[in-house]
Amino acid sequence: MAETPRAVALADVEPNRRRGGELRVVLGPKTAGATTGFMGVLTLQPGEFVSEHYHPYSEEFLYVVRGTATARLDGEEVSVSAGEGLLVPRSMRHRVENNGTETVEAVFHLGPLAPRPELGHVDTEPLPAPEEPQPQVGGAE
Repeated sequence: MAETPRAVALADVEPNRRRGGELRVVLGPKTAGATTGFMGVLTLQPGEFVSEHYHPYSEEFLYVVRGTATARLDGEEVSVSAGEGLLVPRSMRHRVENNGTETVEAVFHLGPLAPRPELGHVDTEPLPAPEEPQPQVGGAE
């Protein structure tokens, strides 16, 4: 548990576009002192996607707030609309796409944390913005 409860504003978190779309880790070890996982917001404009990857240590929870996202889970397509959630099991390859005409906004949570940040994601396709830095969620270094 964080030593001191802390509210973090979405606008105060730098976006990361390395894997596509706009990812912002709002609550995590670096922003709020979290010790078991991290939570953030994903924004995908029409035609954008988050490239395929998997998490060897974490489950991912995705809740769509606005729009309809298409998730590809080990190649199988699943549609997730506003008001719906999706569990991505540990080590399952997944890609999230916006194939619609409306912006997709989704909240994501991953837990537990990987033993080291660089072990948290394994990319399985080329990144849309490889020049962007790796998202820094913190955790054990």
